[in-house]
Amino acid sequence: MAAYVLRRLLLMIPTLLGIMLLNFIIVQAAPGGPIDQGLARFQGLSSQASTRMEGGGGDATASGESRGARGIPVEFIEKLETQFGFDQPAHERFLGMIVDYASFDFGESFFRDKAVITLMLERLPVSISLGLWTTLVVYLVSIPLGIRKALHHGSRFDVWSSGLVIVGYAIPGFLFAILLIVLFAGGSYWDVFPLRGLTSSDFDTLSAWGKVKDYLWHITLPVIASAIGSFATLTMLTKNSFLDEVHKQYVLTARAKGASDLRVLYGHVFRNAMLIIIAGLPAALVGIFFTGSLLIEVIFSLEGLGLLGFEAVMQRDYPVIFGTLYLYTLIGLFLKLISDLTYVWVDPRIDFETRES
Repeated sequence: MAAYVLRRLLLMIPTLLGIMLLNFIIVQAAPGGPIDQGLARFQGLSSQASTRMEGGGGDATASGESRGARGIPVEFIEKLETQFGFDQPAHERFLGMIVDYASFDFGESFFRDKAVITLMLERLPVSISLGLWTTLVVYLVSIPLGIRKALHHGSRFDVWSSGLVIVGYAIPGFLFAILLIVLFAGGSYWDVFPLRGLTSSDFDTLSAWGKVKDYLWHITLPVIASAIGSFATLTMLTKNSFLDEVHKQYVLTARAKGASDLRVLYGHVFRNAMLIIIAGLPAALVGIFFTGSLLIEVIFSLEGLGLLGFEAVMQRDYPVIFGTLYLYTLIGLFLKLISDLTYVWVDPRIDFETRES
């Protein structure tokens, strides 16, 4: 197993480099780069107008003459290129970026006047809160529901609950978030929950219990919107896992010895059926933390990593874009490895090293 872990760790290096290189090429080719953003601010133009400037790619050197023709001083353009590092060839900038990122030096934001790592640390608690609460709600609802569906397989409860979770799975999270806002955040019906943010403006003046209530009041709708699409997968996985176990010989033997249904369910079936569900937790965290939070954070104006990355893309803030991408990719790769190791831990019969050979 040590050799398998070592190979996986070594494979992370080319995987990470490939992902970073591909995204570097795509981002550099996109119009409306940092130079155009800087010029737009210099001229007082909107960001949308800046993306229509000629040759708005990442290097922004080919359009120097056209910008000069628009009355923009060439010296100012050259100063911006030096400030953003575009006076160097693209391959040198990429290699320098990778070397810095290896020591977690993500540089400074182009437009926020802060270190990228500082911005990440400021936004990280929001993303962690949303991800952990979503995971907790999904597991607390899906596992009991899946067990009950397995015990009542084929009943009306099983059919109707399957229909509900599948409908929830089919509805995009951002669309459900908008529906919740319309219904419960003062959109058109009830004004029960706040529309944006994770805390109220007077949060610091509240008592300890008041802060807890205020936090839960704000986090309710985002968590529901994030969790709605995750119920179906875990519920059906739990149901099928329990159905597979209850028909095995050891269950029939336990019942023949006079064990009660509860004793069979929680003393034998539960432990074995939950192995695959527990082992899949790290992989579930990857999906909840890094794929489902972006639009939810944007819709509810939550200052998390997803919204930070979205704003960085809109502003062409390259250090923030690549810094968050590097961190997301690295954490995702490690969680995938932890997921494989968890499978081996809960079921020693699984041997990835033997399979690879």
